[in-house]
Amino acid sequence: MLRFVFWALLCANALLFAYGRGLLGSFEAETHEPARLRNQLAADKLVLLSGAQAQAIAEAAAPAEEESETPAPAPAAVPVAAVPPSPAVACVETDAFAAGDARRFETRLARLDLGARQTRLTVPFQEVTSHLVYLPPANGKEGADRRTAELRERGVTNSFVMQGDSPLKWAISLGVFKTETAARSEAARLTKLGVAGVRVLPRGPQSQRFAYRFRDIDAAIRNQIVEAGRGMPAAVLHICR
Repeated sequence: MLRFVFWALLCANALLFAYGRGLLGSFEAETHEPARLRNQLAADKLVLLSGAQAQAIAEAAAPAEEESETPAPAPAAVPVAAVPPSPAVACVETDAFAAGDARRFETRLARLDLGARQTRLTVPFQEVTSHLVYLPPANGKEGADRRTAELRERGVTNSFVMQGDSPLKWAISLGVFKTETAARSEAARLTKLGVAGVRVLPRGPQSQRFAYRFRDIDAAIRNQIVEAGRGMPAAVLHICR
């Protein structure tokens, strides 16, 4: 029995000795560096680099990474087209100003310095002071006498034959009125009495007024002209006729 135990211990020690020396191999995967290299694919192609070589390779790769991370440049902004200047107005003109308003209008226009682009026009004007109700001339004196007799038959007695060297010679006056409203009211009354051809004519002294014409101006100047005539009824611009 003792002999058996002795040989068993001896064999166990021998096995432990052989295992410790690596004579029997290993039951676990080898983890030493030589073993890992043997397990690599194409281990014979691996190259060991120095620190300087590894740094050079890293610096060469950096620009490529920066280019891949740099965002694409934004599209260039489309330039906005410049607004074209306002086209010139060929010709505009005002109504006729009374003398006082004309002087004030010209004073305001002076600061615009329009030069030859501004022209003053003289316009004949009649200052209406009364309104004539009349029958126009027809067939000279004989026609005037005949129509006067017809008027008397209709009860119209306030009439007289106009004479003198004028276009109204041999016309028949039926009354002179201060306002146009009164004159037209009388004309309507006579028409109801059967008097045909009654007319109303404004009367008064002839005078002059002034209109203004502007050429080759743009919209901005036109607006300044309108502003200069603010408060004056004649400062209304029309396209030149």
